[in-house]
This record gives sequence, C-alpha cells and structure tokens, in this order.
Amino acid sequence: MIENIYSMDDWRALKIPHTVEIENESECTKTLVIEFNKNRRVLSTREGFKTVKYVGNNSIPVPFWDKVHDYKDYENQVLERIGINKKDIALLSTGANMDNLAIAKEEFDEFYAIAFTTAGAKYNAIRLGDEEADYIEKDFKTYKVVNGKLVEKEKEKEKIGTVNIILITNADLTDGAMARAIITITEAKTNAFQELNIKSTKHPELTATGTGTDNIIVVKGFGKKADYTGGHTKLGEIIAKCVKKSVIGALIKQDKLVI
Repeated sequence: MIENIYSMDDWRALKIPHTVEIENESECTKTLVIEFNKNRRVLSTREGFKTVKYVGNNSIPVPFWDKVHDYKDYENQVLERIGINKKDIALLSTGANMDNLAIAKEEFDEFYAIAFTTAGAKYNAIRLGDEEADYIEKDFKTYKVVNGKLVEKEKEKEKIGTVNIILITNADLTDGAMARAIITITEAKTNAFQELNIKSTKHPELTATGTGTDNIIVVKGFGKKADYTGGHTKLGEIIAKCVKKSVIGALIKQDKLVI
C-alpha cells in the first residue's frame, strides 16, 4: 500500500512498495517518491541540473547488494514499477532500508528547508583527504587500483553504505545558490558524523566525513529569490540544521546506534 508520509501545499512525499527482479530472483523494496504540483528545477549530484515533476530515492534489497551494479536495467525496472518516466524524475538509490528514512524541517521567516535522508555507514565510511581510493573511472568504465596498477574490476561481494539527502526549500534559489547548498549540506552531514563519532571503515582510528557513495538532490521552490546559501545566512543555517538532524536520525535508525 502506498504510504503518504509528508505533505506541503504544493507537494507530497510517498513511500511506494514494489518488487524488483535480478537473475530470476524477486525481492520486495520501497521507493521514496516526492511529487510536485509544478515542475521544479533540481540539482542532483548524480545527474546535474534537471527540471522534474518528481524526486526520489530507491532502497536496493539486501540480497541484491552485490548484483545490482552489474545490471543497467535496475533503474529502469524501478521506474517501471513506480510508473514514472526517467526524464520526469531525479532518482537516487541506497542500500539503506527506506523505513529508516529520517525527515527534519527548519523554518525562519517565510523560508523553510526540509531534508529527507537515508543513511548507513557500517560498511564504507571514509575520511576524505586522509585515505587512498581503490578505484578509478575512465570513459565510464571502472578499474581497481592494485599496487598502483589498474586492473579490470571483477564482480565481488559489495556491502553498500550511503548517505542520500534530498533537500527541499520554498526559496527560489539561483543555480549558484543551489550549488552552494551542496557545500552547506555536506558540511552539516560531516558535522553529524563527527557528533556520532562515526569511524572510517578501513581506518577506524580516523573519524569519518561520510561514505564513499553519498549523494544529494537540492530542490528549489517558488518563493522569494536567494542567491547565497552559505553558513552566514539564515537560509544556510536552516538547511544545515535540518540536514544534520536528519542524518543523525537516519544513521541511528539504520545502523542501530546507541547514543
């Protein structure tokens, strides 16, 4: 049954249950779909700028964690199940359970910011700037780096951990403000990791700054215009606060943290 989990005047957020199939296996999952009354301009770290009717986040079933990245039709399957054309949606995916979604809202004056976050950091938390990467991409093909040399990536068991953040505001952001919001969101996410003392998976002596696969979607609104979303502005403040709250909430639920 489709669950209406959040509503505002001109949009609503739904959890849509459905199945996906790989190698004749079928698993149940859920996709978060946020539907807007009017198309909105969004900035996705997966797809760049896009004007869409929907944004979403799909939960990859645990048995498919080591299979889904080998199948280009996985996203098409999800879109078919939820009945949305690819051009009409900015979609993320995660290994986190969609029932562990965390939502946080902050307001100031006539502006609001709402963050929808799924997060898991057990398996690929990383401290960027201090760790070496294992992979390199060339012409959309991924290679593993072994002793400084490139080898073709082999199929291997994957353990997925990701922080996906969808940030919606009623502010009419310029493209620059949308891009700057990604910095604000990332800093707030790292703040949450530090507060929870999340450690790097490969280097547990280090405090993680995130995971290696985090993604963000920023959704602008139709209210008063703004061209800056940095930390010295109230808009930047409310973006950061709702993101931090939602990241902490999602990590506690997904990774069963005790604080």
